[in-house]
Amino acid sequence: MPGVSVVATGTTVGTTTDVNGTYTLNVPEATKSLTFSFIGYATQKADLSGSNTLNVRLEQSNSTLEEVVVVSVGYGTLNKREVSSAITHVSGKDLLPVSANNPLMSLQGKVAGLTITNTSSGDPNSSPSIQLRGASSRNAGLGPLYVINGVPGGNIDNINQNDIESIDVLKGGAASAIYGTRGGNGVIVITTKKGTSQGRMFYDGYASFDYVTNRLQNLSPDEFIEHRIKNDKGVNYGAKTNWLDAVTNSPAFSQKHTVQLSGGTSKTNYFASADYRNADGIDLRAHKKEYGARISVNHATDDNVFVGSLSVAPRYMNTSNADLGNFNNALTLNPTYPIYDSVGRYNFINSGFFSNNPVENGKLIKSDADIKEIDINGSLKVNILKNLSTTVTISQISRSARNMNFSPSTLSTIVHAGKITQVNFASQEQQENDQKNVEWTGNYSLDFRKNHLKVLGGYSYSLYNYKQFYAQNYDFPFDTYLWNSLGSGLYNGGAAGQGQLAVGSTQNGSTLIAFFGRLNYDFNNRYILTASLRREGSSKFGSNNKWGNFPAVSGAWRLSEENFLKETLPWVNELKVRADYGITGNQDFDNYLSLLLYGGAGYFPFNGAPYQVYGPASNVNPDLRWEKAVNFNAGIDFAILNNRLSGSVDYYIRTNKDLLGLYDVPLPPNSQDRTYANVGTMKNYGIEVTLNGAVIKQSAFSYNATLAFAYNKNKFISFSNSIYKGATYQYVAGLPAPGSPGTIQRIEEGHSIGEFYTLRSAGVNDEGALLVYKKDGSIIPANEASDDDKQYVGNGLPKITASMNHSFRYKRFDLNIFLRGTFGYKIFNTPAFYLGTAASQTDANVLKSAYDDKSKYSKLTNDKTQYRAADYFLESGSFVKIDNVSLGYTQPLKTKYLKSVRFYAAGRNLHTFKSYTGGDPDLVQINGLTPGVNTSLNYYPSTLQVILGLQATF
Repeated sequence: MPGVSVVATGTTVGTTTDVNGTYTLNVPEATKSLTFSFIGYATQKADLSGSNTLNVRLEQSNSTLEEVVVVSVGYGTLNKREVSSAITHVSGKDLLPVSANNPLMSLQGKVAGLTITNTSSGDPNSSPSIQLRGASSRNAGLGPLYVINGVPGGNIDNINQNDIESIDVLKGGAASAIYGTRGGNGVIVITTKKGTSQGRMFYDGYASFDYVTNRLQNLSPDEFIEHRIKNDKGVNYGAKTNWLDAVTNSPAFSQKHTVQLSGGTSKTNYFASADYRNADGIDLRAHKKEYGARISVNHATDDNVFVGSLSVAPRYMNTSNADLGNFNNALTLNPTYPIYDSVGRYNFINSGFFSNNPVENGKLIKSDADIKEIDINGSLKVNILKNLSTTVTISQISRSARNMNFSPSTLSTIVHAGKITQVNFASQEQQENDQKNVEWTGNYSLDFRKNHLKVLGGYSYSLYNYKQFYAQNYDFPFDTYLWNSLGSGLYNGGAAGQGQLAVGSTQNGSTLIAFFGRLNYDFNNRYILTASLRREGSSKFGSNNKWGNFPAVSGAWRLSEENFLKETLPWVNELKVRADYGITGNQDFDNYLSLLLYGGAGYFPFNGAPYQVYGPASNVNPDLRWEKAVNFNAGIDFAILNNRLSGSVDYYIRTNKDLLGLYDVPLPPNSQDRTYANVGTMKNYGIEVTLNGAVIKQSAFSYNATLAFAYNKNKFISFSNSIYKGATYQYVAGLPAPGSPGTIQRIEEGHSIGEFYTLRSAGVNDEGALLVYKKDGSIIPANEASDDDKQYVGNGLPKITASMNHSFRYKRFDLNIFLRGTFGYKIFNTPAFYLGTAASQTDANVLKSAYDDKSKYSKLTNDKTQYRAADYFLESGSFVKIDNVSLGYTQPLKTKYLKSVRFYAAGRNLHTFKSYTGGDPDLVQINGLTPGVNTSLNYYPSTLQVILGLQATF
């Protein structure tokens, strides 16, 4: 058997068998036995008899419980059987193969209740929106806390997917409460690979190609002439231009290479990784080049009393940012406009939605960034006794970004306007984020007969600092300077002698201190109890609320260990019921909001000279505190039929209290008319199901299937409390010009977020005007309705998210098919609203739906009801996506230098089954407070991604 792990029992000295099942191992003198292990087979220990050759035969295991799954629970790990809270564990080998900027895109759809969306996945610099178990705040952050190798708040962009060992998602409040004011939106714990005594070298390299798919279709030049120009809706400028093709880079090419080295001895080992990525976007400007590394070293003294580790992870990124509005610009341009004028210069365009040349913008306007990140983590563990240890960890997380922008003097809009000032523009901005952490923990364990006890205690200190500097100028003597000679510009911000717009800078910071403890008790591997408490203080909070307590408790009962169940239901291998309760917080809001701040209040003339005047810019709030989440979770973990079917079911309720927001206050006694305060209440509840099935288990062929299902319901309870009184509702999701569409969603007490609040359609009349219902039930044209006639007409928050994974293995071939879907919600078709009707703006191109008899939008021909928002533009957002398909072949080798190679190919976003007509529904954000609507006219097409890769083990 190839790949069997052979370890000197009680040490980390080991190796793996080659393709023929043979191995060579130098064992320490004190070693009495070797341990042989392989996934799916029973672990076997063989005594050393003094012979130089030891042959062992492994038998297939009837129980996957032989494979111990270690779960990160925050400040430590537990065997999966000991876990009593809602935690989802994903191994690094189960992550999806994707070419993405953020490693969590490989987790998309894998964890029930975790929604990961990226509205511009074809942009190599894009980052996804991540939300766990629904929206949890009005004004503070909605994303989870990232804990990387035990350090809270790590740089998620500074991780190579190949370096990930496992990801644990702490969903239950009892698990995330150990992180106090940062655990309110859940916690994602990422563990990277560590060194072992087994020498190993690994290479992974791939090339990826992104092809535009599900693109919005506008009129061709001939169609534009037929439908628009002949009906006095446009002008013929003589050319035939496909603007979308002109601004599209398809296929966009990317490549990534990773090299990993590991090895050492049982006392000192290392892991080193280096990666390089070069990626293009599907627009003319987007690009990213990055270099990263990760080095970790572990050392233990001979008696194992002292164990030290050091990890350093630097990364450098050079990016060219996408112009997210350029596709929409191309979508709306008159296709009879030529790209270039008669002398070969970029054509000046001054009609339509945006009045500029998108090809010119994409090629001449620059927006770059240089980003440097480094994570440093060092720890020293002292094993005072066999069951007592203490660890000190010091870490620093730093990110420095230099943003650079430039537009040249040769732009057609500048030249045509004959401008003599503000002709070219450049700016630089420097941003620095720094986090320093010191943590000291102690661990004690005790096994007494059937009683097993683990105790954790600790102290945490975090110091955050942010710095920013910005400078800009106009009118440089040469465009070739770009942003590298701001002092040569002549405009100096435009304010006489002052230059207030030319420069700016700021600095702010915060401090977080915590004391925490946790107790894990297990009786006879049947009854499990966990309790924790974190007391935490933050400088962000008001003077009356600097400190808070975050308790949690959870319990589990492994019924499968009871004799009565073993006798009556022998086919049940594992059955555990559990429940947990915990209080978590959210302090993800700006610094100094509890303080009385001073700011510029204009200029005051004195003796003929203007002087800057400063005055109060905010109200003091000594009662400002963290948002609080009260979490309850009940669940079942099970495995049946010799572990052929396993899974979990969870029911949760999370009530978020003291939601932050700005509230109106009287003047006086306040200096400002709004105060930042804790007021609102919101609730999320739902069901999550995960199933794993080993459908076929044979030596040559296997088939495994997994299902993840999540149902979530949201309810906003209150905007007010006894001190601060707000309205019972808040209008959100405002649509931009042209026109004045207003808002199309409303958050109201007793309702869910994502509720569309618009006019209710009554069809289209013979004049092509949109008809709507008044509040009294009568029908009128939409232009005659008022805001008082708006009604609740649907919801943009999905009720159900689900995924299914199919894994096949036949001899040396492996095939993985991953399906993902979202169901039970509405999407406001923003492209159809602005561009999908014949009534759209004169001289602007429109979607084919405007003149397609099969489309309901072609009926809207009357200009009078244009840009009147109604549920006529709501469509079902439900979809099922063939999200990821990968095929691989592994060839073991007998050479001295190469152990195995694996060739693989993968496709992402292969096909979407949908009824939504506005492109890919997956590009419409479903996280946050305005799900189901794109409130911007920016449009970035979705892509079908093809990956071809090679892996080699040396």
